Amino acid sequence: MSYPAPETKIVSTWRVACDGGQGALGHPRVWYTIPQDDGYIDCGYCDARFIHESFKDKVSEKT
Repeated sequence: MSYPAPETKIVSTWRVACDGGQGALGHPRVWYTIPQDDGYIDCGYCDARFIHESFKDKVSEKT
């Protein structure tokens, strides 16, 4: 069973950074490269999902 991501962000770049977005309550900043065949990646710390804008309709169908 899959659960929806706690936060989904549509982005225009293939390389993204995530720090949890909560200042001192977040997590260390990590960088991800969105795979061009999937169009999305999930943060390993907070499970935020980053979807490239060219995949926003395709990814929402999968999840």
